[in-house]
Amino acid sequence: MDGWYDSVTVDGKLNWQDQLNEKNKPFFDISDGIFVNYTWQENYPKQSAEVAGYRKFDVYMGIDVFGRNTYGGGQWTTNLALDVIKRDNVSAAIFAPGWVYETKQLPDFQTAQNRWWGLVERSWDISQNYPLTLPFYSNFDQGHGYHISVDGKQISQTPWNNISSQSFQPLLEFFGESTAGNLEVVVDLKEQSYNGGGNLTFNGTLDDDIHFSARLFEGKLQLADSPVHFTFSVKSNGSSLLGLSLEFTSAVRKQKSVLLASWGDSLMTMTRFVRHFDNVIMPRRVTKLETEPSWVILESSIAMEGYMLTKIHAVCYKLRPEVHKSERQGKTMAFSPTEYHAVLGHLAIDSRTQNSNFPPSTSWLVDGNYIEWSSGSHGSRKLNVKLVWKLKDGKTHLFPKYYIYVKKQPNLSIAEPNRSLQLVQEYLGVAEVEAFYVSDLVVSSGTSRIKFIIQVCSLDGAFQKLEESPSLDLDVQGS
Repeated sequence: MDGWYDSVTVDGKLNWQDQLNEKNKPFFDISDGIFVNYTWQENYPKQSAEVAGYRKFDVYMGIDVFGRNTYGGGQWTTNLALDVIKRDNVSAAIFAPGWVYETKQLPDFQTAQNRWWGLVERSWDISQNYPLTLPFYSNFDQGHGYHISVDGKQISQTPWNNISSQSFQPLLEFFGESTAGNLEVVVDLKEQSYNGGGNLTFNGTLDDDIHFSARLFEGKLQLADSPVHFTFSVKSNGSSLLGLSLEFTSAVRKQKSVLLASWGDSLMTMTRFVRHFDNVIMPRRVTKLETEPSWVILESSIAMEGYMLTKIHAVCYKLRPEVHKSERQGKTMAFSPTEYHAVLGHLAIDSRTQNSNFPPSTSWLVDGNYIEWSSGSHGSRKLNVKLVWKLKDGKTHLFPKYYIYVKKQPNLSIAEPNRSLQLVQEYLGVAEVEAFYVSDLVVSSGTSRIKFIIQVCSLDGAFQKLEESPSLDLDVQGS
């Protein structure tokens, strides 16, 4: 896209117009759009739209979030400028939304970030709808974090940043501090994730006789005759439960609401929610991970032929009060604690019943290019290598990413006798293409061979087992 910034006029002078007019329109006519300077007046968007004619949406009225002479003042009143721009049917160019981070807005970056973008949403509403097609998958990853997990197991505790790893983001609504019956919902990058480096946390207080609903996604997914399968991971404390509510619309039938309930007593769940939803569905399978028992995987299915899935909400609730013993009276009595905490790790929606089918490791060609060894400290070696891989049949598979690991094999001739060797793979990074460059990998002395493992990830968020993944073995030079 080639755009013009409202700066130089047809006279060849630097003279900001703060609108589209006869002094900068010739540049607008030969470009894809114009970025209007920030210091415009309230009537300038309307005047610019009149000059632009049918191209009015190619006029981008600038807003400086720092508030430097910008209409409305920017910062926490950025929405004032957005309201005017929307009213007059032109576009907006938001400059420096990093103001939230750079000025360290309270109480913390994540909360302030949610609040600021909430202003944008309330002014302009939602412009993106998803899911639209299947499979649909989100682990709420924002492309940066403090750790990385795969199927509930943490594989890295190193802070990272890779915007290519960003997943579909939930359309959260900001309410400020949580109150009774109003939980705080945030994308949490610090609590251990189920997949990737993010998850959704629900914290606050919740009475046993009410439930709390939080918007996640607004979609336009047309359903066919085959059932649709929902899989999501949950980690919660005490009696805190988390399910999903779905809203369906149809051109010829009435709107329907469905609750995909959490695990628990079926009768109590039905009794609790039958008046709130048209249908309540208990999970068809509940799985606790052996390696990470705090995570529970819930699987539910629903058939809604002819309907469109339009809304997905998280539903937080409790089924029964916990029982405590009264110290003063020595009696057992029902007590309803209000604390609520739950984590949603991922959400996957698919029309297939079987698990993802990955090509076997023997189907791949894996090679190392530009191999370069150098000397390190204390007898170690350093390796630079470009890993490349492709399927032998030449077919292109839509795998969105690959996780890269390395295993280091000690020299058995100098290893301690009668000592069992347990090789642990080390996570190196993620690739969105069929190549990954390893830079300055330290290989300690006494290591004779290293194995690179390429773990394939499918569109539905499933990972190939490490022992079944393609790999490449390299002998350590000089070992």
